[in-house]
Amino acid sequence: MQSTKQRHHAPAAAVAAMALGLALLGTAAQAQTPNPGTALLTLQALFDQAWQRQPEAQSVALRREAAQATRSAAAAWTAEPVALELSTKTDRPGSNQGSREAEVGLALPLWLPGERARKAALADAEAQALGSRQRAAQLQLAAIVREAWWAAQRAQADWALAQDRLLNAQRLAADVARRVRAGDLSRADQAQADGAVAQADAAMAEAQGAWDSAQAALAAWGVQAAPTLALADGAEPEPPVPDATTAAAQHPTAADWQDQAEVARRAADLAAVQTRANPELTVAATRGREQAGDRYQQTFTVGLRIPLGGGDRAQAKQATARADAIDAEARAAVEQRRLAADIAAAMARVKAAQAQRDALARHAALAQGTRGFIDKAFRLGEADGPTRLRVELEAAQAERQLARARIDTAAAISHLRQALGLLPQ
Repeated sequence: MQSTKQRHHAPAAAVAAMALGLALLGTAAQAQTPNPGTALLTLQALFDQAWQRQPEAQSVALRREAAQATRSAAAAWTAEPVALELSTKTDRPGSNQGSREAEVGLALPLWLPGERARKAALADAEAQALGSRQRAAQLQLAAIVREAWWAAQRAQADWALAQDRLLNAQRLAADVARRVRAGDLSRADQAQADGAVAQADAAMAEAQGAWDSAQAALAAWGVQAAPTLALADGAEPEPPVPDATTAAAQHPTAADWQDQAEVARRAADLAAVQTRANPELTVAATRGREQAGDRYQQTFTVGLRIPLGGGDRAQAKQATARADAIDAEARAAVEQRRLAADIAAAMARVKAAQAQRDALARHAALAQGTRGFIDKAFRLGEADGPTRLRVELEAAQAERQLARARIDTAAAISHLRQALGLLPQ
């Protein structure tokens, strides 16, 4: 009788252990997501939603309008708006006696030689810099959004694995309880099953906390409800990678610094001709009389006001503009070297992640095959329970590693796109 009971208990304990191993199986792609009823949230949709909330996106239309107004001002005929001048003169205030004179005139600020063309070039450079500054701001935001996105992807995958583990552990505990009541299993088996449920509950609580934290991070970008994230395998396509140096030169961040350098150079060129204030052409009409009873006489005046040189002030303005140009050019060169290194490193990470994913896929396939062989041998009595449990746990671990490797590979591709200056898609 004792030997028979042991034969019953040993397979039962093995079954319980096998079910616990099965509770560890599952991948993020196969498990249910936290909110299956909601629409899928993609990385591109998350970025577009985040960008609309940024101050740069809300003010870009007005900044473009200001740049266009600056360009229009550079195409005007006068350097500054025309001024109207009015004056009156009398030698007997408060009386209609004595001499009286009234003058109406226009003051027209004139362009300095070469100033008009250089101011137009500066306006064009500023408009170009506005576009590159916006692209750089978008890319900076994309880096933050991508970090939040992949953190949420991992949290969602861990949540799905923990949920699958908990459900399987609960099913195991219910089955063991039924068989204990039937007398097929002992209370020790029930304790093992209940312990598996407790461990799964703890893992679920930890995964739920990580997922709640990830949702809070997504809420900063306008996500109001618990989202269902699109699968990582379809996140972003792998881009063709040119030479790292060439890609760095075309990067929006480098282009931003280059455009800032161009703005500073154009400002220095403009400062080189603005060595004095703008001259003014004055045209006036005067109507007056010498004394009461005389007829009013009318005269016309044409004058030219030429300011003297600006001296040290003009030199300081020009030197500051040229210093800004040198600073921006140096920063652009430093940024290009840094970006080239980042691109090379991102390419290496993608290759390593892909190699690791492929190796783990082969390992998971072998683990699944081994599990099938051992399962068959166990049912035929040719393998013991501990071996069956070990194989199940190894297969579960292999599946978990493969699921994480797939996310890490997609994240590495996303980081490569970030290094290349590509926005989410």
